[in-house]
Amino acid sequence: MTETATRAAPPALPLPRRALPALLGYAGVRALGLAVLAVWSAARGTSAHKLLSARWDSLWYARVAGAGYGHEVRLPNGDVHSDLAFFPLLPWLERLLHALTPLSYADAGLAVSALASLAAAAGIFAVADRLYGARAGVCAVLLWAVLPVAVVQSMAYSESLFTALAAWSLFAVLSGRWVTAGLLASLAGLTRPVGAAVVAAVWVTAAASFRRDGSGPDGPRAAAWRRVLGAAVAPLGAAAYVLWVGRHTGDGLLGYLDVQAGWRNGFDGGYAFARFVAAMFTAFPSALAGTALVLGVALLLWLYLTGVRQRQPLALLVYSGVVLALALCASSYFGSKPRLLLPAFPLLFPLARALARARPARAALLTSALAAVAAVYGALWLNGSGPP
Repeated sequence: MTETATRAAPPALPLPRRALPALLGYAGVRALGLAVLAVWSAARGTSAHKLLSARWDSLWYARVAGAGYGHEVRLPNGDVHSDLAFFPLLPWLERLLHALTPLSYADAGLAVSALASLAAAAGIFAVADRLYGARAGVCAVLLWAVLPVAVVQSMAYSESLFTALAAWSLFAVLSGRWVTAGLLASLAGLTRPVGAAVVAAVWVTAAASFRRDGSGPDGPRAAAWRRVLGAAVAPLGAAAYVLWVGRHTGDGLLGYLDVQAGWRNGFDGGYAFARFVAAMFTAFPSALAGTALVLGVALLLWLYLTGVRQRQPLALLVYSGVVLALALCASSYFGSKPRLLLPAFPLLFPLARALARARPARAALLTSALAAVAAVYGALWLNGSGPP
């Protein structure tokens, strides 16, 4: 599979100008979601600001930013929730912004997430635009913005930051900037455990490029050392943190796995998730939710296979495949799986291409309807169970 199989014609305008409509559309969709959340929360007597900045994982990140690592919670069942489960790049940025501005750590997290979400939208556009053209790029960004749990993109969580780093790393791979791709992959590895997906994309694509006779994005006689250096740098961020955790806990290479086990996180090939879904079919009301889950998983697999049939570049297929596998086959909190899939933006490209071919009025109407549904669902979700 070549990287140029589906590449669009060379664009006439510079990337920032081409990306502007996508960024404006993304900002409008997110503004709608936040406005609905604010109204909904006020009607319920809750605080939209607190829901976005100071609940669930946001509290852990802010605590690490303010006091460093070392906090843990021991549950009655014996589980130990340690802040070592949270990778350090987001709290580092929160600490930096707190030091430079009057913002609290929590509000610094919101600011980082807001800026990162725009960077992620720009990266998604850049990748889709390079492959399929500007219109498909805009559609891909808008589809990412109207996902049911897209409100997480505006929370003090690490999903937006990770997606930004992943998207631009993949763009660097597609454009032959191997050292940049490796550096961004290393930063992604300091952001979330799923940084392994970005590392895998860099490694597999670099290895495959050595097997081609000048058909890679570098050109026929590109310096091989750039590919080697990019591949060597890519895993350093994640490796450094995992090794540090092992030394901190005294458990060596298994230290981080033990930390995740304390949160009941692990990789079981999807067995626990399958049991969870099967249990939902034992009663009628929950059977409807179980059916929806099965259909949702089937849709994800169909989108991935469609990307394969449409000859998406190898880097995208490896990346989205690993993200998909880690999200569906982990034994973590089942309610968190939708947000764990947020970074898998290449899965949206088949839909974006179809939407780009539709009439503009029909595409705008459909996107607006999805934005409204996502805004209402996001407000309902955060005022209910929300992300664990």
